[in-house]
Amino acid sequence: MPSFQLRAMLAASAFVTLTALAPVAAHAQSTAVMAVASTFTTMDPYDANDTLSQAVAKSFYEGLFGFDKDMKIRNVLATSYEASPDAKVYTIHLRKDVKFQDGTDFNADAVKAVFDRVTNPDNKLKRYNLFNKIDKTEVVDPYTVKITLKIPFSAFINVLAHPSAVMISPTALKKYGKDIAFHPVGTGPFEFVEWKQTDDLKVKKFAGYWQKGLPKIDMIDWKPVVDNNTRAALMQTGEADFAFSIPFEQAATLKASPKVDLIAAPSIIQRYVSMNVLQKPFDNPKVREAMNYAINKEALVKVAFAGYAVPAEGVVPPGVDYAAKLGPWKYDPAKARELLKEAGYPNGFETVLWSGYNHTTAQKIIQFVQQQLAQVGVKTTVEALEAGQRVQRIESAPDPKTAPVRMLYIGWSSSTGEADWALSPLLGGTSFPPKLFNTAYYKNDQVDDDLSKALATTDRGEKAKLYADAQKRIWADAPWIFLVTEKVVYARSKRLSGAYVMPDGSFSFDEIAIK
Repeated sequence: MPSFQLRAMLAASAFVTLTALAPVAAHAQSTAVMAVASTFTTMDPYDANDTLSQAVAKSFYEGLFGFDKDMKIRNVLATSYEASPDAKVYTIHLRKDVKFQDGTDFNADAVKAVFDRVTNPDNKLKRYNLFNKIDKTEVVDPYTVKITLKIPFSAFINVLAHPSAVMISPTALKKYGKDIAFHPVGTGPFEFVEWKQTDDLKVKKFAGYWQKGLPKIDMIDWKPVVDNNTRAALMQTGEADFAFSIPFEQAATLKASPKVDLIAAPSIIQRYVSMNVLQKPFDNPKVREAMNYAINKEALVKVAFAGYAVPAEGVVPPGVDYAAKLGPWKYDPAKARELLKEAGYPNGFETVLWSGYNHTTAQKIIQFVQQQLAQVGVKTTVEALEAGQRVQRIESAPDPKTAPVRMLYIGWSSSTGEADWALSPLLGGTSFPPKLFNTAYYKNDQVDDDLSKALATTDRGEKAKLYADAQKRIWADAPWIFLVTEKVVYARSKRLSGAYVMPDGSFSFDEIAIK
C-alpha cells in the first residue's frame, strides 16, 4: 500500500469526528496532488472507455477543440473552421508555432496522422466508432486540413471537442506504435514523467508550451485513491490539493473545513444498471419493468449520494442537447412482484450484479440495489470490478450470445454535449461490446432508425422529434434500471485555484495555480 494512503487511512477515523489534523508537507509548493477515485486504464485517449483516463491525459494532450466549464465549444489547437452546406466537409485552420513535447511541429500532417490512425479499423482502437464517420483527412496546406465525412453530421465539431480527440506526436506514434499508451507525447501544458499503474501518474511543466505564462505550477501528481474515506482524509491532512469524487456522506464535513473548498455542481452523469436482454430472465420486458419499480430512487439518493443526485428523469440527463424528460420511474414493489408473477417468476429468481467501479460509493449502490431487489424476491450476488476486470469481462466480450454480464451498474456522460453520443454508443443495435458500450445488448429497429435519421438532418426541429421518439421507446422497453443523475462534488484546497470538474466528469486545469 502506498505510504500516503496508509497515513490517510490512519487519519480517517479522526477525520470523521472533525479532529484537527496537522498539515503534512508531503509535496513541494509547486506540485499539485490530485486524488481520484479509480485507477487509470490507459494513457491513449483513443483507446480509453473511461472519462477519468481521458481527463488525466489532458495533462499532456490537447485537441483541435475543447469545452469550457459550461460545455460550450472553444478553439484550442484550431483557430477556426468552415463547414459545407451539407455538413459533410469540414475545413479546419490550425494554430501556428505549436510544438509537441518531443520537439515535433504541430501541423496538418500531424492531424492527418492522428485521424488516419483512429479511423483505421485494423488498429482496433476503442474510440474508433466515435470517429468512423470520417471518410478521409487531407492536408490543404501546412496549417489547414480538410476532413470529409461519409454522411452528413452537423455535430462533428462536438466530436472533435470530445476529450478523446487529442493530437499525438506523429514522431512518437512511429516510434512507440501500440505502446504510445505508456509514452504519451502531446502539445499540452505538462509532459509525461512516469506512470505506476497501481499507484500514481506524474507530469511536469512543459517549458515549450504554446500558451505563454502557462502552466503556473511545476508538477501534477495524479493519485488513484479508491477508498472514499482515505481520499477525503487526504484533503483534510493537506496531502492532496484536489479530490474527485468526494464521498457524499462526508461532503458536509469537508464543507465546514477551513482548509477546503467543497464544490457541488450539476452534471450530465447518468447512473444506471443495464440488464442483458439476450439472457433470461431479462429477455422478458415485464421483468425489466419490475426491476425499475423495485428500486426506491429517492432513498438511493439519500443513502448513497447524501442528496447530491436526483432520480433519473429520462434516458438522457438534462443538460445534454435534445434530452427528453420522461420520468422518473416510481417506486412500487407491489407492482414489481405482480409483474414478476406475470412473467413466470412468482418466487423471483437469482442473478448477478456487477459494478463497473470498485470505489466505496459504487459498493454502497450495488448493496442497496441488492437489498431492494431482495424485497421482491430477486436474490442478487454482487461484485465490484477493478478497471482491468471490467475491460476483460465486459468491454472485451467477443460474442453477444455468450457475454457473461447479466446486470451491470455503470455510468455515462455524453462528452460531446449532445444526445447522439448519449444514445448511440449505449443503446444502438450495432453498439454491442467490444465495439461500443451497449452492455444491455438492446436492439430496437425503430430506435436505430430514429438515431440514423437524426444524424442525417441539420434541422433542429426534426432532430428533436427523432431523438424524443427514440428516448420514449427506450424508456418503455426498459433495458436499464434508470437510477439517478448525480452532481459532481469535489474538494479543492484553499491554496489551489484554476482546477475544476466539468459537467461530464472530466477536468479542466489549464489555469491551475498554487497560492
